[in-house]
Amino acid sequence: MSGAGPRIGPGGRRDLGLVTWAFTRLAGRVAGTEPPALFTVLGRARGLFRGWLHFAARLMPGGRLPRRDSELVILRVATLAHSDYELAHHRRLARRVGVSEAELERVAEGPEAPGWSERERLLLRATDELCELHDVTDETWAELSRQLDERRLIELLLLVGHYRMLATTLRALRIRPDRRRR
Repeated sequence: MSGAGPRIGPGGRRDLGLVTWAFTRLAGRVAGTEPPALFTVLGRARGLFRGWLHFAARLMPGGRLPRRDSELVILRVATLAHSDYELAHHRRLARRVGVSEAELERVAEGPEAPGWSERERLLLRATDELCELHDVTDETWAELSRQLDERRLIELLLLVGHYRMLATTLRALRIRPDRRRR
């Protein structure tokens, strides 16, 4: 990413509207950070932001995949996409759902790193394939189908695709990780 600052700065109350502006403040308090730049920048697109937020919340935290699985997948996508923002944000969230510091480090090594369960290795491998091939091999799909029902299979595909899209948006907008509250 370029050393230049953000391409679109965070919006204030007038840019975001009162409801979104208040939401960003609350989200920052919950996260222990300043109001999340992701929300204060994307919130400038008002209606689009609200639609995206609803969709994103249906994947995580409101999805059917266990949160730990979702966080490992998101962290792997963020690693492959070199998304500092997603990595910083989701490392905090992953810790809350029981992902250890060693596992956080191991995500960067990928599915072949020792220590993953069979399920975790499979989810990480599927994530790698989706990010690299924009598809899942038949072998991986067969293994996934033994672990996940159809709804969760679809959710996994959408989760990876969504976070790839988000990583691209964050990178193109040059959004930096949020600072911790003092």
